[in-house]
Amino acid sequence: MINYLSVENLSHNWGETVLFDDLTFGISEGQKVALIAKNGAGKTTLLNILAQVTPSLEGSVTYRKDIRVGYLPQEPELDNTQTVIEAVFSSDNEEVEVIRAYEEALESGDQEALGDLITKMDHLGAWDYELRIKQILSELKIIRYDQPIKELSGGQRKRVALANLLINEPDFLILDEPTNHLDLDMVEWLEKYLQKSKATLLMVTHDRYFLDRVCNEIMELTDGTLYAYHGNYSYFLEKRAERIANFKQEVEKARSLMKTEREWINRTPSARSTKAKYRVDAYKDLKEKASQSISEEEVKLDIKASRMGKNILNLENVHKAFDELVILKDFTYKFARGEKVGIVGNNGTGKSTFLNIITGHKEADSGSIEVGETIVYGYFKQEGIQIDDSKKVLEVISDIADDINLGNGRTMSAAQFLRFFLFPNEMHHVEVARLSGGEKKRLYLLTVLMKNPNFLILDEPTNDLDIFTLNVLEEYLQTFAGCLLIVSHDRYFMDKLAEHIFVFEGQGQVRDFPGNYSQLQENKALKAKEEKKAQKVESKVKEKQVKERPRKLSYMEQKEFAALEPEMEALEEEKKDIENSLNSGTLGPEEITDAAKRLSEVNEELEEKEMRWLELSELA
Repeated sequence: MINYLSVENLSHNWGETVLFDDLTFGISEGQKVALIAKNGAGKTTLLNILAQVTPSLEGSVTYRKDIRVGYLPQEPELDNTQTVIEAVFSSDNEEVEVIRAYEEALESGDQEALGDLITKMDHLGAWDYELRIKQILSELKIIRYDQPIKELSGGQRKRVALANLLINEPDFLILDEPTNHLDLDMVEWLEKYLQKSKATLLMVTHDRYFLDRVCNEIMELTDGTLYAYHGNYSYFLEKRAERIANFKQEVEKARSLMKTEREWINRTPSARSTKAKYRVDAYKDLKEKASQSISEEEVKLDIKASRMGKNILNLENVHKAFDELVILKDFTYKFARGEKVGIVGNNGTGKSTFLNIITGHKEADSGSIEVGETIVYGYFKQEGIQIDDSKKVLEVISDIADDINLGNGRTMSAAQFLRFFLFPNEMHHVEVARLSGGEKKRLYLLTVLMKNPNFLILDEPTNDLDIFTLNVLEEYLQTFAGCLLIVSHDRYFMDKLAEHIFVFEGQGQVRDFPGNYSQLQENKALKAKEEKKAQKVESKVKEKQVKERPRKLSYMEQKEFAALEPEMEALEEEKKDIENSLNSGTLGPEEITDAAKRLSEVNEELEEKEMRWLELSELA
């Protein structure tokens, strides 16, 4: 295989924290590699170095000559002075530039420019390329080309940056959390797109289905070292567990042997002579091996929910609309103790508005909402909370409470609570600004859970959390005694937790589906298949009926048929006259434009009349 990327002796640190040391690896043409690591281990930093956004402190990054590299960062930086069409088609690719100009001419109705651009499109053979671009923009729901970039939300900016990347078709793609801010339909489309793509890929993602279906190799960055696994996510889990078990076995063996060697060293001073120096050196190596450990600490979530009474949350005929846009239409539901509900639906169908209504952050237009007296909401919002970046990590927690109630009479100090969630003592006085995106998300999660909620609402909780934290969070939520509402584009997360799904279908319609997300998709595919089959049957029945009932021309059709021949002759005559005038060389620029336009219209009319004549002639 042709080597596309060579990394040698790469080292980097953040202050006194070593992120990785002496990394050496390569990626070859066609490989689709996922990079996995815990939050704060340096995933994004490594991608930034590979994309040559951030310089490395030591080591080298070399790409094969003439390959095009495309990078999608977690938070893309776009030019706020541009419009969507300018940002999407920003490129040094000649075909993309011509297609951008063509689309702009179409938008503005510039007929003169269109003529030249159509010729250029023909010359470059860019029509198929334009069709692929249109499909990408359509799937990513980018339709308002004239919208200024400065008006876009974070999610819209991510989609524009992703569209630009895919349109330019680089040979080597580097993607940092590409599924963040995409709805479920877009995620599934992107998954299929990357499966079919011939591009070489290096990606960081927390979406385990996406990772499992797209990538054929996984690199794990842990304790500054890189481990490669030649398989998908399922294979990685199996082999990683084996690696950790083998390592622990080796360390235990070294510790046991070291005990014997220590006794020999202490008992035999002569062992330090030149003759026995090899054994002393071996003891030093053994001591180093025995002192090693794997940082396999995990977030152990054991916070008890507040007591919950019989009355939970009752909604009756709840209605909400913004002008003509109906969000909820006479929605009625009674929540039961301990139920876990997933929420899905396209952007703009009202998912977040629904959450804000039941938590009292927005008022319904009509209907009743009865919240039980014992209900304590824990609301994890997609946009997070505004934390002063200059604050220390410990201050964020202690500002809410100095002591955290764990239930059953147990309490924990703010510092203990942070250690419990993998924020060691040395991080307590670190400014929030220095935390990674995932560490900030985990800190926010603590501020929600420390209030002992018994009704948890999680709006996109998986964004920026590492896979290992997600696994533990899922385990906690599976045993969570309170009610749980989840909005998430992470299908694996939804499948593991949701017992049934509220499907927001638009115009206020909410369907309650009895199953998880994958079952919902299977049901949707089955219905589509049945509808297609029914349409085929109906079409065949109609065809048969038409064949069995031969008909003749109606009176009006006879009149139409009789008039068609002279009309076609007149059009043929006009066509000949226009062609003669265009070839005469006597027409001015405006006359040429008008004549060419009329010639196109005449050809279309003539073709339509000929097709109609053939159709009617079969019945005559």
